[in-house]
Amino acid sequence: MTPRLKRRKRTSALAAALATAAALVALGLLASILWTLVARGLPALNLHTITTGMAPTGENGGLANAIVGTLIQVAIGMALALPIGIMGGTFLAEYGRGSRLADITRFVNDILLSAPSILIGLFVYTLLVATTKSYSGLAGGIALAIIAIPIIVRTTEDMLNLVPTQMREASAALGAPGYKTITRISWRAASAGILTGMLLALARIAGETAPLLFTSLGNLNWSTSLLKPMASLPIAIYQYASSPYDDLVQLAWAGALLITMGVLAINILAQLLLGKQKG
Repeated sequence: MTPRLKRRKRTSALAAALATAAALVALGLLASILWTLVARGLPALNLHTITTGMAPTGENGGLANAIVGTLIQVAIGMALALPIGIMGGTFLAEYGRGSRLADITRFVNDILLSAPSILIGLFVYTLLVATTKSYSGLAGGIALAIIAIPIIVRTTEDMLNLVPTQMREASAALGAPGYKTITRISWRAASAGILTGMLLALARIAGETAPLLFTSLGNLNWSTSLLKPMASLPIAIYQYASSPYDDLVQLAWAGALLITMGVLAINILAQLLLGKQKG
């Protein structure tokens, strides 16, 4: 074995060892976070917690209205983001290749993708809350939609770009119009990847706190009205975690465990679907 080959093998072994060590550190940190959440949140996570509304300290409250408020606002965000995101990604992948408009759209989408969520919250606050002079669940849902849209646009475009051009050409050769080629060929072939993007967007917005502080504000009382302040799990965690009362801090840990379990399940499902798409 030549000295040069030995040097390459040593360098390769060192790089592999460093990569393995980095992966173990990351897994260790994740395991530590999950263990802390389970150890502190599980004792407070019971049927009473998820079926009883928020209440002041000492009144044995729960997180039911915060859970319902989160589901409502996330549903609004996804309902607004899905059609815009899928259509935007389809335009970039199918119609706008090489066009100036597509380049500008892609550039703006990348900016939104990396924009701090608190800036989006301030934007919606200025646009809706300040003009209507009222915090609302609808404003919170719109803020979450703005966060989700660029994620769905990017994943939709990427997945459609993976569809072989020959499939589109075969559809066109059979006389299918462009919209049928997209909906029945391209979308179907990329369906698992597009769904993965939807799930990743859902996981992203489910735990957002900053934009909701400026839009839906939070509410200790039950409120399902879209035009009034609405409770949510992230805001409840933010408020309760800094409380001096032990019962409220316990509820904050329970809420954090709920969100983490939900986001973890969504991400695992997304990875399974992405693996199916690549396979």
